Amino acid sequence: MAFEKGSQDDLLVAARGGDRKAIGHWLAHHEDAIYRFALRMCRDEEAAKDVLQESLIAAARNLPSFRGDSAPTTWLFTIARSFCGKQRRRRKGEPSSYVPLDGEELESRPLVDGRRAPDAETEGREIDRAIASAIDALEPSQRDVLVLRDVEGLTAAEVGEVLGISVEAVKSRLHRARVTVRERLAPILEPEAAVAPTCPDLVPLFSRHLEGDVDQATCAEMERHLAGCPRCKGACDALRRTLSRCAAGLGSVPEDVRLEVRRAVQNFLEPKGA
Repeated sequence: MAFEKGSQDDLLVAARGGDRKAIGHWLAHHEDAIYRFALRMCRDEEAAKDVLQESLIAAARNLPSFRGDSAPTTWLFTIARSFCGKQRRRRKGEPSSYVPLDGEELESRPLVDGRRAPDAETEGREIDRAIASAIDALEPSQRDVLVLRDVEGLTAAEVGEVLGISVEAVKSRLHRARVTVRERLAPILEPEAAVAPTCPDLVPLFSRHLEGDVDQATCAEMERHLAGCPRCKGACDALRRTLSRCAAGLGSVPEDVRLEVRRAVQNFLEPKGA
């Protein structure tokens, strides 16, 4: 069977039917997202590789019995989260091999030297590194919801299903995480606003607005304030820009890891005794 690019529904149907080639293609489509999730959850590159491999093999083993009660991505992240938990218990007390910002500790230097004017490509890389380190600095419960909601694009309900918490809890943690990340990125994305006179910060409200949890009257009041407040407008624009960068994805599987994991999955899929 030939699979058109993007025909994930057809691919999933064939994979659930036992087509080994379809299983491999379907799993490959999701490997970057699972690896990013594992890296943020485990904060350890070796553990993330193990979680990716174990999750994909578990998914391959259980695809025939996947009934579609959940979205496929939700099902995969739930599997990955289970293996992340096992990795954390297995590695408890061991030093982490993953540290952000090219091996430097989070607090060892400013995220970006605001006096420089890098070109767009360099600036983009710096912002992505800064966002990644800001996410890593979050407490785990906030980091999990932000990665699943804003990096991987799951709905609040799907995030709740993966983490086993209510939608209300997801949104509460999400708003706090967004505010914390925006505050850490303020020197980069809104340097002038960072030294402006203080005023009521609308970022938490803006986050709720993005989730559709603000009524029209409150939204109109917020827009009036933003129209006359450069500081709050800069803060909300910075949050929007941050979430846009998150949605573009923060990294992919290193090529050596990708090849090693795909070999392991392929070995699992090969008929026994072939």
